[in-house]
Amino acid sequence: MSAWAGVYAKGLAMGLADLVPGVSGGTIAFISGIYDELVATIAGLDRRLLGAVREGGVRGVWQAGNFGFLAVLLAGIGTSVFAFAGLLHWLLANRPAELWAFFFGLVAASVVLVGRRVADRRAGILTLAAAGAVVAIAITSLPPLVRSDAPLFLAAAAAVAACAMILPGISGSFILLILGAYAPVIAALNNLDFVRIASVGFGVVIGLLAFSRVLRRLLARHRTPTLAVLTGFLLGSLNALWPWKAQLRELYTHSDGRIEWLTGNRWPAGAGELWPEVLLALLGAAAVLAIDRLAGGRGPDRP
Repeated sequence: MSAWAGVYAKGLAMGLADLVPGVSGGTIAFISGIYDELVATIAGLDRRLLGAVREGGVRGVWQAGNFGFLAVLLAGIGTSVFAFAGLLHWLLANRPAELWAFFFGLVAASVVLVGRRVADRRAGILTLAAAGAVVAIAITSLPPLVRSDAPLFLAAAAAVAACAMILPGISGSFILLILGAYAPVIAALNNLDFVRIASVGFGVVIGLLAFSRVLRRLLARHRTPTLAVLTGFLLGSLNALWPWKAQLRELYTHSDGRIEWLTGNRWPAGAGELWPEVLLALLGAAAVLAIDRLAGGRGPDRP
């Protein structure tokens, strides 16, 4: 039971992270030591499970597919999404700098924890890390493109975002924001719009099943280069999480009257704006280090 409680708690943290544009639930999975198991479990959901049905029935499928782990983790993620969507919605609208600061510290500490697992420091590996950082910076610098709440569009956007959800450093929520689907998804969760929630869920499942197989193969055959690229993703994603933002131009107005702005990074205006965010960033970093310690200091490298 204690093991399942730990998996559930990690699911809670992953769900909370996936709600915030700029933070990836894959980052939490990576530093908490369940990343490889998660990718392998999702990638293993294929027709080979039919053989397990013939050999061991329902129990055989449950064990072969590692459904116990997946069910508990999804329960944690689902709890977080439904319990904290409203709170995150409010924080993003009213306390964005404080929220970004906390997650900036969380991801910055993750860069160190993941990067130290890249033992090979040759020029080629460092180039891959730099390329990953450039890609992440480019993605997080894009403005939102379109905006729609049509179920088919939300499903397609969720499928694309799902690929990012399991990549440390590339935020699924940020992909939704770029595609113009973030606000409709959060609104659907707040309003319990089950048609649109089901559309998003369908898209997530399709995206995860398709991309997890590629990712599993990369981790199995090219682990060090893959870890280098993921470290770069994490480093580049700090661009989106910089706490101090300047409003550049108005994009659109939400149904509740809130204005969505295109923002750019700026320096803090003074000590009163600097120290609260610095303290929250340190708190975020401390949270990551605590997770890493609970995982035995082996999070990103757990087989």
